[in-house]
Amino acid sequence: MTALALPDKALATAVQKLPDNALAANRQAALARFLERGFPTTRLEDWKYTDLAAVADISQRWLENGAPVPSSASIGDRVAAIRAAIDIDWIVISNGAIADGMDLAGDDGLSVATFSELAHAPGFEHPLADLNAALLPDGLHIRVRAGTHHDRPLGLLIVDGADSQPGVAQARVCIELEEGSKAQFVEYHASIGEADHYANSIVELSLARGASADYVRIQGRDGHHTQTHRTTITLQDASTVRYSGFDLGGQLVRNDLDIDIAGKEANVVVAGLYIAGEGQHIDNHVRIDHRVGPARSEQEYRGILGGRCRCVWNGKAIVRPGADGTDAEQANHNLLLSERSEIDAKPELEIYADEVKCSHGTTVGQIDEAALFYLRSRGLDKQDAMRTLTRAFGASIVSHSPIAVLTDHLTEMVEGRLSELTDGGDE
Repeated sequence: MTALALPDKALATAVQKLPDNALAANRQAALARFLERGFPTTRLEDWKYTDLAAVADISQRWLENGAPVPSSASIGDRVAAIRAAIDIDWIVISNGAIADGMDLAGDDGLSVATFSELAHAPGFEHPLADLNAALLPDGLHIRVRAGTHHDRPLGLLIVDGADSQPGVAQARVCIELEEGSKAQFVEYHASIGEADHYANSIVELSLARGASADYVRIQGRDGHHTQTHRTTITLQDASTVRYSGFDLGGQLVRNDLDIDIAGKEANVVVAGLYIAGEGQHIDNHVRIDHRVGPARSEQEYRGILGGRCRCVWNGKAIVRPGADGTDAEQANHNLLLSERSEIDAKPELEIYADEVKCSHGTTVGQIDEAALFYLRSRGLDKQDAMRTLTRAFGASIVSHSPIAVLTDHLTEMVEGRLSELTDGGDE
């Protein structure tokens, strides 16, 4: 057993309590793998700066309480508020259960079904995917049919509640865009409740030849909740993905974004903004694998850190032998508002081909005192001046979000979080 293992019998009992559907055999296989490997630990290079001991503790206490499914009644107001703020089509996944929105399938080239209906068995290539597959009540499968241009964004609202005792929830979504199709997706994570909560989510996105997807992930969980999340994206010939991720909440958050460029002339643009304050830990790991060329990838992440917090950014681009014509760029910029803030940034390039164009870099700094003085000399007090400068630092990521309908809501969320940092609440 590893230091971050869970009790075998209690976990097996929790798996047995899940619905007896087409996923039952897959759960048992995933359970066996997780019991063998356990949670990833800081002994692994990719987890060097992120300790999942708190996640293991919440999970163990949840199992000791009999692995209860939290009530979804208390999240109704939160769901209604998000729906009112962002006018798109929503599918709601509440405490791991698909709660609303399954009626979206129609004649518009979009099909929506559950894993159990399709007898689709989710894979478990990574340790946290083992846990996800073992405890998954059901998953969601979305297909955009060939040649379809689905203009109205589709939202995945993953919202959890933990009112009186620790909660654990798993969510998994598989999205397939067939040849020549085009669609926009919003993935929104939220939570409420005073009890500790751990959410573990996986999204798989695959694009066939000539397909195009705009994808925005928003993480706005309560400040004492934890989350691990993995997104895998596979691109075939001439397909395009524009992806933006925003991390504004959560106590401990780990995001893994794995992108596999398997087709020539594919194009990937990735952007991210993380804002962390007192007691938060946000870790973003991005891996873009250029298997063939020519193809292009671009990634830019920005972080704003205040108070005693820690963030991690690891961006890797791999260029395989024979992937000539690859163009890969990566950049990470961080603004520290406190001497107690910490960022561990690691840009990486692994290049095994000759005819390539690749660049990477990272910066870490504090607010420019000259710029701060200039704004104060124009009548702004210190807090307003700091808020103006931090807003400008993050504005490029918000303004370049690939889904325009989200801009106002994202701006409001970001400014609210920055106000908390610059007003002294997270110093």
